[in-house]
Amino acid sequence: MKLVWTSLALAGMLAATAQAQTPAGTMEKIQSAGKIVLGVRESSAPMAYAIGADRKYAGYHVELCEKVMARIAPKVKLEYMALTAQNTMPLVENGTVDMGCGPTTNNLTRQKQVSFAVTTYVSQVRMAVRADSGITSFKQLDNKNIAASAGTTAVQLLRKYGKDNNVTLPTSLGKDHFESFLMLESGRADAFVLDDNLLAGVIASSKNPDGFKIVGEVLGSEPIALLFRKDDPVFKKAVDGALTEMMRSGEVAKIYDKWFMQPIPPTNKPLNLPMSDTLKQLLQEPNDKPLEAYAN
Repeated sequence: MKLVWTSLALAGMLAATAQAQTPAGTMEKIQSAGKIVLGVRESSAPMAYAIGADRKYAGYHVELCEKVMARIAPKVKLEYMALTAQNTMPLVENGTVDMGCGPTTNNLTRQKQVSFAVTTYVSQVRMAVRADSGITSFKQLDNKNIAASAGTTAVQLLRKYGKDNNVTLPTSLGKDHFESFLMLESGRADAFVLDDNLLAGVIASSKNPDGFKIVGEVLGSEPIALLFRKDDPVFKKAVDGALTEMMRSGEVAKIYDKWFMQPIPPTNKPLNLPMSDTLKQLLQEPNDKPLEAYAN
Protein backbone atom coordinates (compact mmCIF):
# COMPACT_ATOMS: atom_id res chain seq x y z
CA MET A 1 0.00 0.00 0.00
CA LYS A 2 2.81 2.34 0.82
CA LEU A 3 4.33 1.76 -2.62
CA VAL A 4 1.01 2.55 -4.33
CA TRP A 5 0.57 5.73 -2.30
CA THR A 6 4.09 6.88 -3.22
CA SER A 7 3.43 6.21 -6.92
CA LEU A 8 0.20 8.15 -6.82
CA ALA A 9 1.87 11.03 -5.02
CA LEU A 10 4.67 11.06 -7.55
CA ALA A 11 2.18 11.05 -10.42
CA GLY A 12 0.38 13.98 -8.87
CA MET A 13 3.62 15.91 -8.44
CA LEU A 14 4.59 15.28 -12.05
CA ALA A 15 1.19 16.42 -13.27
CA ALA A 16 1.42 19.59 -11.20
CA THR A 17 4.91 20.27 -12.51
CA ALA A 18 3.80 19.75 -16.10
CA GLN A 19 0.88 22.11 -15.56
CA ALA A 20 3.18 24.73 -14.08
CA GLN A 21 5.49 24.47 -17.08
CA THR A 22 2.62 24.90 -19.53
CA PRO A 23 2.37 28.65 -20.26
CA ALA A 24 -0.95 30.25 -19.49
CA GLY A 25 -2.90 31.73 -22.38
CA THR A 26 -2.24 35.40 -23.13
CA MET A 27 -5.68 36.43 -21.92
CA GLU A 28 -5.19 34.61 -18.62
CA LYS A 29 -1.69 36.04 -18.29
CA ILE A 30 -2.66 39.68 -18.81
CA GLN A 31 -5.73 39.41 -16.58
CA SER A 32 -3.58 37.96 -13.81
CA ALA A 33 -0.84 40.58 -14.23
CA GLY A 34 -3.28 43.42 -14.73
CA LYS A 35 -1.30 44.64 -17.74
CA ILE A 36 -0.40 43.82 -21.32
CA VAL A 37 2.96 44.54 -22.95
CA LEU A 38 2.54 46.05 -26.41
CA GLY A 39 5.53 45.92 -28.75
CA VAL A 40 5.91 49.19 -30.70
CA ARG A 41 8.47 50.90 -32.93
CA GLU A 42 10.26 54.20 -32.48
CA SER A 43 10.57 55.37 -36.08
CA SER A 44 8.07 53.57 -38.32
CA ALA A 45 5.62 56.40 -39.01
CA PRO A 46 2.73 56.29 -39.57
CA MET A 47 2.37 52.69 -38.32
CA ALA A 48 4.14 52.93 -34.96
CA TYR A 49 6.52 55.63 -33.74
CA ALA A 50 7.58 57.78 -30.79
CA ILE A 51 6.54 61.42 -30.67
CA GLY A 52 7.94 64.32 -28.66
CA ALA A 53 10.34 64.60 -25.75
CA ASP A 54 8.23 62.24 -23.63
CA ARG A 55 8.42 59.59 -26.40
CA LYS A 56 4.68 58.96 -26.56
CA TYR A 57 3.98 55.99 -28.84
CA ALA A 58 1.39 56.47 -31.54
CA GLY A 59 0.47 55.48 -35.07
CA TYR A 60 -2.07 53.49 -37.05
CA HIS A 61 -1.12 50.08 -35.65
CA VAL A 62 -0.57 51.40 -32.12
CA GLU A 63 -4.07 52.85 -32.09
CA LEU A 64 -5.51 49.61 -33.45
CA CYS A 65 -3.81 47.70 -30.61
CA GLU A 66 -5.19 50.14 -28.05
CA LYS A 67 -8.73 49.94 -29.47
CA VAL A 68 -8.61 46.13 -29.52
CA MET A 69 -7.54 45.99 -25.89
CA ALA A 70 -10.25 48.46 -24.88
CA ARG A 71 -12.73 45.90 -26.24
CA ILE A 72 -11.33 42.61 -25.02
CA ALA A 73 -9.69 43.60 -21.69
CA PRO A 74 -10.72 47.17 -20.81
CA LYS A 75 -9.36 47.08 -17.23
CA VAL A 76 -5.88 45.92 -18.21
CA LYS A 77 -3.09 48.52 -18.11
CA LEU A 78 -1.20 49.12 -21.37
CA GLU A 79 2.58 48.94 -21.13
CA TYR A 80 4.75 49.77 -24.17
CA MET A 81 8.07 48.22 -25.17
CA ALA A 82 10.14 49.56 -28.09
CA LEU A 83 11.12 46.81 -30.54
CA THR A 84 13.20 46.58 -33.69
CA ALA A 85 12.59 44.53 -36.82
CA GLN A 86 15.30 42.13 -35.60
CA ASN A 87 13.97 41.40 -32.10
CA THR A 88 10.22 41.51 -32.68
CA MET A 89 9.82 37.82 -33.48
CA PRO A 90 11.81 36.33 -30.59
CA LEU A 91 10.32 38.68 -27.98
CA VAL A 92 6.77 37.90 -29.09
CA GLU A 93 7.54 34.19 -29.39
CA ASN A 94 8.90 33.91 -25.84
CA GLY A 95 6.09 35.95 -24.30
CA THR A 96 8.14 39.01 -23.28
CA VAL A 97 5.82 41.01 -25.52
CA ASP A 98 2.15 40.05 -25.53
CA MET A 99 1.17 41.74 -28.79
CA GLY A 100 3.29 43.25 -31.55
CA CYS A 101 1.92 46.53 -32.87
CA GLY A 102 4.64 47.44 -35.37
CA PRO A 103 4.61 47.06 -39.17
CA THR A 104 5.33 43.32 -39.30
CA THR A 105 4.81 41.28 -42.46
CA ASN A 106 2.84 38.06 -42.12
CA ASN A 107 4.63 35.26 -44.00
CA LEU A 108 4.80 31.47 -43.79
CA THR A 109 8.23 31.43 -42.15
CA ARG A 110 7.12 33.74 -39.35
CA GLN A 111 3.92 31.76 -38.86
CA LYS A 112 6.12 28.96 -37.54
CA GLN A 113 7.11 31.26 -34.65
CA VAL A 114 4.06 33.42 -33.95
CA SER A 115 0.43 33.93 -34.86
CA PHE A 116 -0.93 36.89 -36.81
CA ALA A 117 -4.25 38.65 -36.55
CA VAL A 118 -6.36 39.45 -39.60
CA THR A 119 -4.51 41.78 -41.98
CA THR A 120 -4.91 45.48 -41.19
CA TYR A 121 -2.57 46.97 -43.80
CA VAL A 122 -1.19 45.93 -47.17
CA SER A 123 2.14 47.50 -48.00
CA GLN A 124 2.67 48.08 -51.72
CA VAL A 125 6.10 48.63 -53.27
CA ARG A 126 5.89 51.65 -55.58
CA MET A 127 8.05 54.71 -56.30
CA ALA A 128 8.37 58.31 -55.21
CA VAL A 129 9.18 60.85 -57.94
CA ARG A 130 9.37 64.62 -58.18
CA ALA A 131 5.86 65.98 -58.68
CA ASP A 132 6.81 67.72 -61.94
CA SER A 133 8.71 64.75 -63.43
CA GLY A 134 5.87 63.37 -65.53
CA ILE A 135 6.89 59.83 -64.52
CA THR A 136 3.96 57.49 -63.91
CA SER A 137 5.33 54.05 -64.85
CA PHE A 138 8.46 52.03 -64.15
CA LYS A 139 8.89 51.60 -67.90
CA GLN A 140 9.71 55.32 -68.10
CA LEU A 141 12.75 54.67 -65.89
CA ASP A 142 14.60 52.74 -68.61
CA ASN A 143 18.30 53.72 -68.26
CA LYS A 144 17.47 56.34 -65.62
CA ASN A 145 18.99 56.26 -62.14
CA ILE A 146 16.87 54.77 -59.36
CA ALA A 147 17.39 54.94 -55.61
CA ALA A 148 16.58 52.06 -53.27
CA SER A 149 17.57 51.18 -49.70
CA ALA A 150 20.02 48.34 -49.12
CA GLY A 151 18.42 45.17 -47.81
CA THR A 152 14.87 45.95 -48.92
CA THR A 153 12.72 43.75 -51.13
CA ALA A 154 12.52 46.67 -53.60
CA VAL A 155 15.97 45.76 -54.96
CA GLN A 156 14.92 42.25 -55.98
CA LEU A 157 11.57 43.46 -57.29
CA LEU A 158 13.26 46.05 -59.52
CA ARG A 159 15.52 43.38 -61.01
CA LYS A 160 12.53 41.17 -61.70
CA TYR A 161 10.55 44.01 -63.27
CA GLY A 162 13.50 44.99 -65.50
CA LYS A 163 13.92 41.41 -66.70
CA ASP A 164 10.21 40.82 -67.26
CA ASN A 165 9.71 44.09 -69.14
CA ASN A 166 13.06 44.28 -70.97
CA VAL A 167 14.10 47.61 -69.42
CA THR A 168 17.36 48.62 -67.76
CA LEU A 169 16.93 50.00 -64.25
CA PRO A 170 20.29 51.20 -62.84
CA THR A 171 19.91 51.21 -59.06
CA SER A 172 21.93 53.10 -56.44
CA LEU A 173 21.61 51.84 -52.87
CA GLY A 174 21.30 54.12 -49.86
CA LYS A 175 22.26 52.83 -46.42
CA ASP A 176 18.81 53.87 -45.12
CA HIS A 177 15.59 55.42 -46.38
CA PHE A 178 16.68 58.98 -45.69
CA GLU A 179 19.89 58.60 -47.70
CA SER A 180 17.93 57.02 -50.56
CA PHE A 181 15.41 59.86 -50.54
CA LEU A 182 18.25 62.40 -50.57
CA MET A 183 19.32 60.99 -53.95
CA LEU A 184 15.87 61.79 -55.30
CA GLU A 185 15.68 65.13 -53.54
CA SER A 186 19.07 66.23 -54.88
CA GLY A 187 18.37 65.10 -58.44
CA ARG A 188 20.86 62.22 -58.41
CA ALA A 189 17.98 59.78 -58.86
CA ASP A 190 14.77 60.01 -60.87
CA ALA A 191 12.82 57.74 -58.52
CA PHE A 192 13.03 56.16 -55.09
CA VAL A 193 11.46 52.69 -54.76
CA LEU A 194 10.11 51.42 -51.42
CA ASP A 195 6.94 50.41 -49.56
CA ASP A 196 4.29 53.08 -50.09
CA ASN A 197 3.65 53.81 -46.41
CA LEU A 198 7.36 54.32 -45.75
CA LEU A 199 7.68 56.51 -48.85
CA ALA A 200 4.78 58.59 -47.60
CA GLY A 201 6.41 58.99 -44.19
CA VAL A 202 9.73 60.13 -45.67
CA ILE A 203 8.02 62.58 -48.03
CA ALA A 204 5.92 64.05 -45.22
CA SER A 205 9.05 64.76 -43.15
CA SER A 206 10.97 66.31 -46.07
CA LYS A 207 11.61 70.00 -46.66
CA ASN A 208 9.09 70.15 -49.50
CA PRO A 209 6.38 67.46 -49.17
CA ASP A 210 4.37 68.94 -52.04
CA GLY A 211 7.31 68.48 -54.38
CA PHE A 212 7.01 64.68 -54.50
CA LYS A 213 4.35 62.07 -55.19
CA ILE A 214 3.95 58.30 -55.10
CA VAL A 215 3.23 56.71 -58.48
CA GLY A 216 3.78 53.60 -60.57
CA GLU A 217 2.66 50.01 -60.76
CA VAL A 218 2.63 47.88 -57.63
CA LEU A 219 5.78 45.74 -57.75
CA GLY A 220 4.84 43.68 -54.72
CA SER A 221 2.32 43.55 -51.86
CA GLU A 222 2.89 42.48 -48.26
CA PRO A 223 0.17 41.88 -45.63
CA ILE A 224 0.92 43.67 -42.35
CA ALA A 225 -0.77 42.52 -39.14
CA LEU A 226 -0.71 42.56 -35.35
CA LEU A 227 1.00 39.50 -33.91
CA PHE A 228 1.08 37.48 -30.71
CA ARG A 229 2.24 34.18 -29.27
CA LYS A 230 1.61 31.07 -31.35
CA ASP A 231 -0.88 28.38 -30.40
CA ASP A 232 -3.17 30.67 -28.40
CA PRO A 233 -6.54 30.30 -30.18
CA VAL A 234 -8.48 32.03 -27.40
CA PHE A 235 -6.48 35.26 -27.67
CA LYS A 236 -6.41 35.16 -31.48
CA LYS A 237 -10.18 34.73 -31.60
CA ALA A 238 -10.62 37.71 -29.26
CA VAL A 239 -8.26 39.98 -31.24
CA ASP A 240 -9.65 38.93 -34.63
CA GLY A 241 -13.19 39.37 -33.35
CA ALA A 242 -12.49 42.91 -32.14
CA LEU A 243 -10.74 43.89 -35.38
CA THR A 244 -13.47 42.38 -37.55
CA GLU A 245 -16.10 44.28 -35.60
CA MET A 246 -14.11 47.51 -36.06
CA MET A 247 -13.73 46.84 -39.78
CA ARG A 248 -17.44 46.27 -40.32
CA SER A 249 -18.45 49.31 -38.28
CA GLY A 250 -16.17 51.58 -40.31
CA GLU A 251 -13.90 52.37 -37.34
CA VAL A 252 -10.75 50.95 -38.96
CA ALA A 253 -11.38 53.09 -42.04
CA LYS A 254 -11.66 56.18 -39.82
CA ILE A 255 -8.41 55.32 -38.03
CA TYR A 256 -6.73 54.79 -41.41
CA ASP A 257 -7.95 58.22 -42.58
CA LYS A 258 -6.58 59.80 -39.40
CA TRP A 259 -3.05 58.46 -39.92
CA PHE A 260 -2.73 58.36 -43.70
CA MET A 261 -4.85 61.26 -44.97
CA GLN A 262 -4.97 63.84 -42.17
CA PRO A 263 -2.07 65.91 -40.73
CA ILE A 264 -0.04 63.88 -38.25
CA PRO A 265 2.71 64.78 -35.78
CA PRO A 266 5.45 65.78 -35.52
CA THR A 267 5.33 67.81 -38.78
CA ASN A 268 1.52 68.07 -38.82
CA LYS A 269 1.50 67.30 -42.54
CA PRO A 270 -0.68 64.63 -44.19
CA LEU A 271 0.80 61.60 -45.93
CA ASN A 272 -1.95 61.74 -48.58
CA LEU A 273 -1.91 57.97 -49.08
CA PRO A 274 -5.44 56.78 -49.91
CA MET A 275 -6.48 53.29 -48.89
CA SER A 276 -5.64 50.72 -51.56
CA ASP A 277 -8.35 48.67 -53.25
CA THR A 278 -6.73 45.56 -51.74
CA LEU A 279 -7.13 46.86 -48.19
CA LYS A 280 -10.68 48.06 -48.89
CA GLN A 281 -11.53 44.51 -49.93
CA LEU A 282 -9.88 43.09 -46.81
CA LEU A 283 -12.01 45.31 -44.59
CA GLN A 284 -15.06 43.74 -46.26
CA GLU A 285 -13.68 40.20 -46.13
CA PRO A 286 -11.06 39.95 -43.33
CA ASN A 287 -8.44 37.20 -43.49
CA ASP A 288 -4.99 36.36 -42.14
CA LYS A 289 -3.42 35.06 -45.35
CA PRO A 290 0.41 35.27 -45.50
CA LEU A 291 2.65 37.10 -47.96
CA GLU A 292 2.86 34.06 -50.20
CA ALA A 293 -0.83 34.45 -51.05
CA TYR A 294 -0.11 37.93 -52.42
CA ALA A 295 2.53 36.93 -54.96
CA ASN A 296 2.17 39.00 -58.11
